[in-house]
Amino acid sequence: MIEAMEGHMSPRTVAESQSEMAEVVLPNDANPLGNLLGGRLMHFVDLAGAMAAHRHARSYVVTASMDHIDFLAPVHVGDLLILKSSVNRAFRTSMEVGVKAFVESYITGTRRHVATAYLTFVAVDQRGRHLPVPPVVPEDDEQKQRFEDAGRRREQRKAELERKKALKKV
Repeated sequence: MIEAMEGHMSPRTVAESQSEMAEVVLPNDANPLGNLLGGRLMHFVDLAGAMAAHRHARSYVVTASMDHIDFLAPVHVGDLLILKSSVNRAFRTSMEVGVKAFVESYITGTRRHVATAYLTFVAVDQRGRHLPVPPVVPEDDEQKQRFEDAGRRREQRKAELERKKALKKV
């Protein structure tokens, strides 16, 4: 990564990280009721999130956490699952990525929102050492809101970590 070697990280827009992937839900992905397994959806979310993080960092990335996932509606065998992801905010070596999952109708082309998740990825080199990542430049109101929300979520994560450390000392 030449930019990192030069010590200069050019900011990148949210659009540069935006990714989309599609999966057809197969019987092997489902429970006996024919619904997509939550763990399988989490796997797809992780892959979609990693795509956005790779695009932003232009390096290897590893999943540090999946802070939150909301399962909003069931996904059934045969459904076309669409996952959209982008980097909400970058910190020194980590990035928060938002992922939205939709089911798309083959017939009408309409999409139904079925899940939302927030993940943190860390940029690493081939030996697993953390690498700096460029800042994110939010361009519209929605991106600016996600940028601000990501900062709040990071502060909440830090506070929760401190609370857990304090409990261990007691």
